[in-house]
Amino acid sequence: MTERCVRVLLAEDQSMVREALATLLGLEEDIEVVAQVARGDEVVGAAEESGADVALLDIEMPGMSGLDAAAALRDALPAVKIVIVTTFGRPGYLRRAMESGAHAFLVKDAPAAQLADAVRRVLRGERVIDPVLAAAALAEGADPLTGRERDVLRTAADGALNAEIARRLHLGEGTVRNYLSTAIQKTGARNRAEAVRIARERGWL
Repeated sequence: MTERCVRVLLAEDQSMVREALATLLGLEEDIEVVAQVARGDEVVGAAEESGADVALLDIEMPGMSGLDAAAALRDALPAVKIVIVTTFGRPGYLRRAMESGAHAFLVKDAPAAQLADAVRRVLRGERVIDPVLAAAALAEGADPLTGRERDVLRTAADGALNAEIARRLHLGEGTVRNYLSTAIQKTGARNRAEAVRIARERGWL
């Protein structure tokens, strides 16, 4: 081949899934997997070292979520195209992925040919979004939570009391109570535990 292969970075914490994706993409003559990481906080460094053209990121990873890693990669290496490949096909995740700089959003059960095609298309400057998820995101509307409300809910998810949430986020306890109350109201929940569950199901956390 006369043209250079597309250089791909894979970020996926499940080794079997990561290796399967690497094998499938490796079958494509014009695609080369040049780096693999299992943590979100290793994405930017690996992309820099490998000279990746495209980064395939899972959403749920240790160290840093794929969505946060996408934002960090966008800021550090804006030329790298970002493809989110996830098990969690939630409309809220799609919206947040686009806000984080992702160029494509696919679910893991998509055909391998579709993933390879997405890699080529984002390199050409196109956006590739699962049409079912796109329709669901439009129907659901925007995430009603503010960044701080998400932070408070995320911190409350492990059962932390208001005082502990306030300490971790450097907020006053009264402020934490207000954020929790507003988040509960916006999600239509009856309590903080239900608010966390609803927000997670919709991809807002």
